[in-house]
Amino acid sequence: MRALLAGVAAATAVAAGLAGCSLGEDDVGDSSPRDVQTTKVQVVEGLGRRGGLDAEGLYRRLSPGVVTVISDFGDGNSSLGSDLGEGGQGSGFVVDGDGHVATNAHVVTEGKPPDTRKADRVFVEFSDSNRVGARIVGYDLNSDVALLKLDPAGLKLTPLALGHSDDLTVGTPVAAIGSPFGERQSLSVGVISALDRSIESLTQFQIGDAIQTDAAINPGNSGGPLLSARGRVLGINSQIKSASGGGEGVGFAVPVDTVRRSLRELRRDGSVSYGYLGVTSQPLYPQLARRLKLPVAAGALVVDVQDDSPADDAGLSQGDDTIDFQGQSGVPSDGDVVISVDGRRLTRTGDLADRIGRHRAGDEVELVVLRDGKRRTVTVKLGKRPEKPPEGG
Repeated sequence: MRALLAGVAAATAVAAGLAGCSLGEDDVGDSSPRDVQTTKVQVVEGLGRRGGLDAEGLYRRLSPGVVTVISDFGDGNSSLGSDLGEGGQGSGFVVDGDGHVATNAHVVTEGKPPDTRKADRVFVEFSDSNRVGARIVGYDLNSDVALLKLDPAGLKLTPLALGHSDDLTVGTPVAAIGSPFGERQSLSVGVISALDRSIESLTQFQIGDAIQTDAAINPGNSGGPLLSARGRVLGINSQIKSASGGGEGVGFAVPVDTVRRSLRELRRDGSVSYGYLGVTSQPLYPQLARRLKLPVAAGALVVDVQDDSPADDAGLSQGDDTIDFQGQSGVPSDGDVVISVDGRRLTRTGDLADRIGRHRAGDEVELVVLRDGKRRTVTVKLGKRPEKPPEGG
């Protein structure tokens, strides 16, 4: 099985596969005289109150807020239009009445860090076939999120409201709207198949708490919303796992709580800062804890500490000895175990990488660490996450 991003590139087909509140006033605008045009903003309320997912009603009222995103990288011929160079196509959605649009970073960029480059031009196409230019406010390769800005004058905008992804349950009905294979404004429905998945970002660091769904996700759905029955955005559709390159009922969305953070920082700074601890770890589970004679059943076993990293400076250790256990080799048997971050205990669904990833570079975090059966508290000042994980880390 292959995990693929759900975007579409025109020259090289790549199967890879806020909302009710405003992001704030735009500080860059056109001050030249022009005819006054009015932006019409449609506020959608009342979806899903009767229980269940009304697919027809949800599509009728929210699909105008979902757009097709067309990226031009200016490298050669393209099927996207006679005046465009090499490009890619994905989906996106309107996030406020000011003309901000959310999508995936991989829809508007190409190449891997440190050679990533953004599209020369980006166009946003609405359900009424109206196509306008947009600029890239910023993109977050670590969470595969990008924020675009278009001039809203004369447009009718339908912003989609952000929900929350911390209280979802498996089996909840969901809908995806996007442009799979370039087929604009396509709807698919399904359920949340699983939670707490980890998917690889464009920097090869993991995106935690990803949502798995069986709603059909195909190349071109990238950047489109995964919606609840109430019409709230639960995530941005980003990847598929497939043996053939097509949707096979295993799609993944970046969770909306992660998306919200990215959009907020992209709007404010044009980039997103992620803290870096500098350890590789593996989750501790009850049987392994008993084998290691540990007094806790959950935590993060430190497997490796990067030289000169914040973890190294704080004295964290992977120990010297390892064991083989339940088919796993090289399991640390005498290294540190991190059991909490800032007073919050680690669990199988709330692991060390996720907790650290919610912090910015320069933040100080308090770790409770178990070593030789004794607990100690360590304060670590996080560094800046590198462009990709270090070798072996």
